[in-house]
Amino acid sequence: MSEDVGVEYAGDGIWNEEADWELADLAEDGELDAHIPMPVLAVVGRPNVGKSTLVNRIIGRREAVVEDVPGVTRDRVSYEANWAGRKFMVQDTGGWEPDAKGLQQSVARQAELAMSTADAILLVVDAVVGSTTTDEAVARVLRKSTTPVILVANKVDDARGESEAASLWSLGLGEPRAVSATHGRGTGDLLDDILAILPETPREGGTGLGPRRVALVGKPNVGKSSLINRLSGDERSVVHDVAGTTVDPVDSLVELGGKTWRFVDTAGLRKRVSHASGAEFYASLRTKSAIDAAEVVILLIDASEPLTEQDLRVLSMIADAGRALVIAFNKWDLVDEDRRLQLDKEIDRELARVPWAQRVNISAKTGRAVQKLVPALETALESWDKRVPTGRLNNWLKEVIAATPPPLRGGRLPRVMFATQAATRPPTFVLFTTGFLEAGYRRFIERRLREEFNFDGSPVRVSVRVREKRDRPGKRG
Repeated sequence: MSEDVGVEYAGDGIWNEEADWELADLAEDGELDAHIPMPVLAVVGRPNVGKSTLVNRIIGRREAVVEDVPGVTRDRVSYEANWAGRKFMVQDTGGWEPDAKGLQQSVARQAELAMSTADAILLVVDAVVGSTTTDEAVARVLRKSTTPVILVANKVDDARGESEAASLWSLGLGEPRAVSATHGRGTGDLLDDILAILPETPREGGTGLGPRRVALVGKPNVGKSSLINRLSGDERSVVHDVAGTTVDPVDSLVELGGKTWRFVDTAGLRKRVSHASGAEFYASLRTKSAIDAAEVVILLIDASEPLTEQDLRVLSMIADAGRALVIAFNKWDLVDEDRRLQLDKEIDRELARVPWAQRVNISAKTGRAVQKLVPALETALESWDKRVPTGRLNNWLKEVIAATPPPLRGGRLPRVMFATQAATRPPTFVLFTTGFLEAGYRRFIERRLREEFNFDGSPVRVSVRVREKRDRPGKRG
């Protein structure tokens, strides 16, 4: 749906002093949020020792999918944490099994990759069960690593468990930190220990802004994990013949076009979140979180089938979040001439809300045109980051309004006194006016902004601040 209702937009308001213009102008100096690189903490261990529960305890919110079934986490998943004023990334992993086969072997590779790229590692062991041959195998690998390691004895709910945890000294990784992830026992001290070994900057270096974050979303079985694997040239995401293999989002660092990108493969959104249960329900919520955390989103659509309600629901989530957008029509190798004509009609009808989105026709299976995704992503992000100088913006706006004035409102012509770009990511413009501007005129301004300043691939928001009405002298009561 187009934003064509005649109501106030987010960011609308009033202004009563010209000093407000100066305040808005300050946005040019400090509005951009710097992407500060954060160190990475990998949480590893065999299945069902409570890694995801501990991750939720560390980040202080329920993000990682937790269920009383071993192996719910099957991919590497990253979350932002903040303790004592320091921010860092926590990377949850699937359980590590040294003799794993099939799907579990793929999961083990995710854990190994996390260990090789993290700045510090938590090895989680079930203190009730004690060390197993798997724990000992993991410990042997970690003892050879130069990355700092903390051994965590989980499920220590009382003082008696402390003695059980002491037996884990045998793993050769130093003192085991006894905690209960479920009840929070000992986790505060553990976080202090984590900060003590985490470097201030990640191993990639602290001079850059870090990889741009790309969320890959779409309905189930549209080919998201296959596209990640095609782009990376490796089996980064777990792909299996079992439906719904991806439960959590999975982070993959991929080298494309001479740059490193952080891709987040997500579980497909189902027709109705209310129809999902257990891990599936929370995985659906995580997809929205992945969109919110991303800078640019690739919406993968099956070009061989008609657009569905699920496609449009995901599209609405992206537009509402204000993210840069690339729409990739996958399975193009299955599209014949008749389907292309039908798809053109569906695009005109169903995607009218995002005519600005970059569009690419690809085939993740054959590799057709996937290289075109990189320039589309770069264009969308450049637009999303773009800032227009206030002087240039106002000179241009005067010409546009002089040629096409806003419609009368209540018999009066609203005047635009001043404009500024108040934010980027997405570009947000504020017009200081003497009266409310109709939604249709705002869309006109948005279209002209796109034409003049090239905001391809990014949403553009236009809000209005109407001058506060004052009583005229002699007109009281």
